[in-house]
Amino acid sequence: MPTPVSLLCLPCAGASATMYLRWRRLLPRWVEVVPVELPGRGSLFSVPFVDNFEALVSWLCRDQQQALSGRYALFGHSMGALLAHGMALRQLETGGPLPQALLVAGSPAPMKRDPARFAGKQDDASLIADLRQQGGTPEEVFANEELMRLTLDVLAADYRVCASLRPVADKPLPMPVHALGGRRDDVGVERLEAWSAEAGGVFTVDWFDGGHFFIREQEALLMPVIEQRLTSAARATLEAWA
Repeated sequence: MPTPVSLLCLPCAGASATMYLRWRRLLPRWVEVVPVELPGRGSLFSVPFVDNFEALVSWLCRDQQQALSGRYALFGHSMGALLAHGMALRQLETGGPLPQALLVAGSPAPMKRDPARFAGKQDDASLIADLRQQGGTPEEVFANEELMRLTLDVLAADYRVCASLRPVADKPLPMPVHALGGRRDDVGVERLEAWSAEAGGVFTVDWFDGGHFFIREQEALLMPVIEQRLTSAARATLEAWA
């Protein structure tokens, strides 16, 4: 069995840490799934939103300082992928312990993002239309006024985070980078594979049937891939220390 590792999981825009709770039962016991909560939702509902990308990355690194001091890997879906990448960069810049691997799902590489993606998406009507287009939101949420209000407030704050990201050409990360994508997601092949520029060494891409929320639609197929990538990263880390 590989050496235990914490897998910090960053949610997509409009979501909370609960989207990863099931993974605790689906991944092997040596992987400690750590669903990372963002301000303004879930257990941190009373904490004010942080709606600037760099400020949120700084907040996350402080909030998760203990987990970031041990053996860990980072996973993020959509906005979460960008946050996970930002955390890895921040650890590199500050000389902190680096993740064994960075896993990014359902997101274009930072330098391939569409700057107009979030333009005009702060009013309720445009946010609801975007939720419909992306899929993944249960009809029960749309039908419940209170849940819809909470969801829209979170989504608006997260879209401000995404719009505030100003990517720069950083040096590649000295760790494996593994990209995961849905074949019907509008992220597309070129923009997902552009994550290779963020990897200083090992880089892989895995494709799954499904759209933007393929991580939910193809969960049974995704789990073995994540386990395989983490196993390879743990083995490489042990060899480097030998």
